[in-house]
Amino acid sequence: MNVKPLDLSQLKVYPLSQRRSLTCVDDILINPDAVGPVVSETNGLLIEKCAARIRAARQRGAAVLLIYGAHLLRNGAALIIDRLMADGWLTHLATNGAGTIHDWEYAWFGASTESVEMGVANGTFGTWHETATNIHLALMAGALEGLGYGRALGRFIAEDGIELPNRNELAQKIAADPGGQLTPARADLLRTMTEQNWQAGRVEISHPWKRASILALAHSRGVPVTVHPGIGYDIIANHPIFNGAVIGRGAELDFKLFGGSVEQLDGGVVLSVGSAIMGPQVFEKSISCVNNLRLQAGREPVRDHSIYVVDLQDGGGWDWSSGEPPRTNPAYYLRFCKSYSRMGGNMHYLQMDNVAFVHSIWRHLHKRNA
Repeated sequence: MNVKPLDLSQLKVYPLSQRRSLTCVDDILINPDAVGPVVSETNGLLIEKCAARIRAARQRGAAVLLIYGAHLLRNGAALIIDRLMADGWLTHLATNGAGTIHDWEYAWFGASTESVEMGVANGTFGTWHETATNIHLALMAGALEGLGYGRALGRFIAEDGIELPNRNELAQKIAADPGGQLTPARADLLRTMTEQNWQAGRVEISHPWKRASILALAHSRGVPVTVHPGIGYDIIANHPIFNGAVIGRGAELDFKLFGGSVEQLDGGVVLSVGSAIMGPQVFEKSISCVNNLRLQAGREPVRDHSIYVVDLQDGGGWDWSSGEPPRTNPAYYLRFCKSYSRMGGNMHYLQMDNVAFVHSIWRHLHKRNA
């Protein structure tokens, strides 16, 4: 078969103002001081133990990682996450590409989310000009300073824009150091500046709702945030500006940074909230890399860490704290539980709403600190 790739440069894109957004910042944001959610007795006991382990981890200087899916943000948890960061309970955040797309749209537009079924049928799903353009802009500018996806976009939102270099200056640096580490990033930016007619200097992009951006809040708190996307997974691929190298470059830097936090996980805690695919897949590769380097240096693998996995899906009726089930049990095929159960430490699964979990955790930690 003679198959030709799509010419994405011919895509018709639309302003966000034409989209019917399904969620708005002012409707979703949850006040951390509001009355806490009611949780089951079983989950309540696990949350209490989780909070105690977070306290112990921070007292010994160990990492506490929050790995989250986009729904945690879309359900209004940004201000709760900010409180957890402000009080020093979280040392690293990690999310997927969708988590950053909703994050940016809330911060800039005040609304996000669309009807997938309707948009796919009429060819408009994800074809939103500002979203793809500004995320690519942030990543390209950040790459020149060695910033990964999360830090580049978080800074872009928090600081309301970026500074673009002169095109001639970029061309001169590429010619002077063709094999340099930053040369691919410079070349991508130079090409895009030419194609999009971006001008050098300050690019001001105001984000009136940045209080709803977990990425911006993390940047302001000095907490590392990493993004672990897939090429073609996210709507920023549905645009002529799409550049897989730009996304991959940011994701590569973030994978390495995430590993740096996993290195500090002895006696620490991993919270995987609503991330059924990215979280377990990225974590297992990262901890393997860390253990590989440790063993080469004559050190022990990561140990004494606790893992709490939270999702609405049924856990298969299996007690995951006892290890993984046999292959004959349907629960064996729940990747979001099985992968984490193989990562050493103590793994617990909580079937509950993601915001209810983080809100309850914060209230437990805050109550003891008050």
